[in-house]
Amino acid sequence: MFLRLIGYLFGIGAVFFLAVAAGVAWYVSGLTGGLPSVEVLAKYEPPVMTRIHASDGQLVGEYARERRLYLPIQAIPDRVKAAFIAAEDKNFYQHAGLDYYGIARAALQNISAISSDKRLIGASTITQQVAKNFLLTNERSLDRKIKEAILSLRIEQANSKDKILELYLNEIFLGLGSYGVAAASLSYFDKSVHELTLSEAAYLAALPKGPNNYNPFRYADRAIERRNWVIDRMVDNGFATADEGEAAKAQPLGVKTRVASPHIFAADYYVEEVRRQLMQIYGEKALYDGGLSVRTSLDPGMQVMARQSLMNGLVTFDEQHGWRGPVKNVPIEADWGVAVGSVPALADIIEWRLAIVTGVDKDEAQIGLQPGRDGTGKLLPDRETGVIPFSEMKWAKPAGKKLTGASDALAVGDVVYVEPADGKPGSYRLRQVPNIAGAMVVMDPHTGRVLAMDGGFSYAESQFNRATQALRQPGSSFKPFVYAAALDNGYTPSSVVLDAPIEVDPGFGQPIWRPENYAQKFYGPSTLRVGIEQSRNVMTVRLAQDMGMPLVAEYSKRFGVYDKLGPFLPNALGAAETTVLRMVAGYSVFANGGRQVKPTLIDRIQDRFGKTIFKHEERICEECDVEQWAHQDEPVITDNREQVLDPMTAYQVTSMLEGVVQRGTATVLKSVGKPLAGKTGTSNDYKDAWFIGYSPDLVVGVFIGYDNPKPMGRGMTGGEIAAPIAGDFFKLALADKAAIPFRVPEGLTLIPIDRKTGMRASAGAAGTILEAFKPGTGPPDTYSIIGQGNSYGDPAPPDAGAAMSGTGGLY
Repeated sequence: MFLRLIGYLFGIGAVFFLAVAAGVAWYVSGLTGGLPSVEVLAKYEPPVMTRIHASDGQLVGEYARERRLYLPIQAIPDRVKAAFIAAEDKNFYQHAGLDYYGIARAALQNISAISSDKRLIGASTITQQVAKNFLLTNERSLDRKIKEAILSLRIEQANSKDKILELYLNEIFLGLGSYGVAAASLSYFDKSVHELTLSEAAYLAALPKGPNNYNPFRYADRAIERRNWVIDRMVDNGFATADEGEAAKAQPLGVKTRVASPHIFAADYYVEEVRRQLMQIYGEKALYDGGLSVRTSLDPGMQVMARQSLMNGLVTFDEQHGWRGPVKNVPIEADWGVAVGSVPALADIIEWRLAIVTGVDKDEAQIGLQPGRDGTGKLLPDRETGVIPFSEMKWAKPAGKKLTGASDALAVGDVVYVEPADGKPGSYRLRQVPNIAGAMVVMDPHTGRVLAMDGGFSYAESQFNRATQALRQPGSSFKPFVYAAALDNGYTPSSVVLDAPIEVDPGFGQPIWRPENYAQKFYGPSTLRVGIEQSRNVMTVRLAQDMGMPLVAEYSKRFGVYDKLGPFLPNALGAAETTVLRMVAGYSVFANGGRQVKPTLIDRIQDRFGKTIFKHEERICEECDVEQWAHQDEPVITDNREQVLDPMTAYQVTSMLEGVVQRGTATVLKSVGKPLAGKTGTSNDYKDAWFIGYSPDLVVGVFIGYDNPKPMGRGMTGGEIAAPIAGDFFKLALADKAAIPFRVPEGLTLIPIDRKTGMRASAGAAGTILEAFKPGTGPPDTYSIIGQGNSYGDPAPPDAGAAMSGTGGLY
């Protein structure tokens, strides 16, 4: 009877067990039916940040939704792998996806935790975390845990342990916007994973459980405690010795957050322009997720020179126009550091600092400098003080007031910018952010590579790039293209054009146009050389009228200055708007012997696998890729770019533009002491000031003007404010370069001429200049004037049509 009862109960139990097993099987099969395939892991391409580098390899920018650098498992140091295994899954290389012992241990501990109201713990393996992160959601439910377990078993069958660990270490979120150990190493310690110490690797391994909980700035003690726990686990599991562990635990966290990109001072505008171009070419997804590696043509040294030259020029102009007052005035209470700390500063003007005036008298102003901030954004406790002597603020004359002392310009509570005074420790010079704007572009004329670009005084203040986005009138800096068209079509540098009053009827009911020269005078017949050296407006109009504006428009398109220039005579004086970048590219044609230039900021782009998908260099070199040297000649690079200007014409223009520097409107550049050519430009009412100049191997363009165009003041010409900025740059950039003369093409003949009449002269005679002539051309035998029907014999007639007043014009 007893045995029958036992059999009966066993039978019921067996049926119940089978029913439960069938129910579980049915439940699990229902879950597995919609599970994703683990095969997607083999094809996984994670979002990877795009990185932008300067020409020398320095990192200048990063763009990503998720900061991630994907590293193959072979490139991840054993110490880093050991830290994460010790912290997350010590049996990783022994289990088949699920750690049953760990699950049982966690279950027992959780039963105890529930009774004592403690935090529950998990037992997820690294494989389970890969399943959750790649194939499932973060939903907290029994269904998701079962799916996770099933997928973990499948993942282990389909992938090697190293592959699973590689996916995990590259995908895991570790705080500070960083995904994966490579990005986190840079974010927390500003070093590669190969440079991490035991202590640093352990701290990163402490983060997966909750990066915010172990934030090194908010919860430093908690972070150190968790790091030390990881170090102990590494020692327990044989990944480090006891002595190494104790030494590592004695170290501070050592977190050194990375400087926000761009990482090269002054490259903000340049990098943003590269980002815009990448977005336009490849789209948003490729830019932020595609892992592009972009090598730019940025020269970091020249970029700093350009930045400093433009900044100094803008500040000089602004200070000449007086003091506009403090950034802000704030009440000083118990701590002046808090008061000045509440005012946001321009982060990219690193030479300047915000300061608050704490006291002021006739001789000086006492100031407190804005404190720095820690990683959490809190003000540091240190307080620095200094003084602004009256001698360092004499420029700051309030409108309509005479400055007799520091108290005339500043008051207690004023927040102002200051810069350390040279040779005066503790003393500062008063500064203000300029209202005037400007831009500079530096280009290699032989390749079109943009070596430096600055689009304004402060990128933090305005991201508008005046070098590429601002359309402005170039004024007389456009004239060389008019003269190039003339020299390419039968004129010579000694051709004479009448500088006398001219009236142009534009038709369509418009008033008669009477162009004038800057000096409001007319100078009679003058050679083309004199016309461009002295920037004669009326001569340029007559020359354009004689050639026909359609020809000028065609040449402006060849040079890339305009896509479609209207065939109107005022456009010969630079009345149509263009950009600094396009003007610099146009002048590069003169410098390189007439070859077409395609300006570029990007040398090469590689995809995430290292395959080159773009390169700027289009010249052909068939022998550059030979595998070995077999005593063959050096490879020859075939320049297949379009010849848009006769090389001889290019040199003639260059020679005439050298005259602009030596005798014309840009003599300020003579102090550089190197062969330079260039042209100034000023638009009507002094709204735009330009200078585009070049050495044999470098072209520089500078523009100055208000963002909302308005007059800068009488006399504020390109020669007065733009050319000096270019001169400062050339002094820095060419300081260690030899004085290389401009290259003279074969076939040109240098003949001495009288620079006023254009007629042949005796070498060495007063007023004589060597002029370059093409084969079959030379100084005229008779004195003829373009724009006047008569032809005169030698000598020249006296000042025909000279000295008449006018109303000013483009210069």
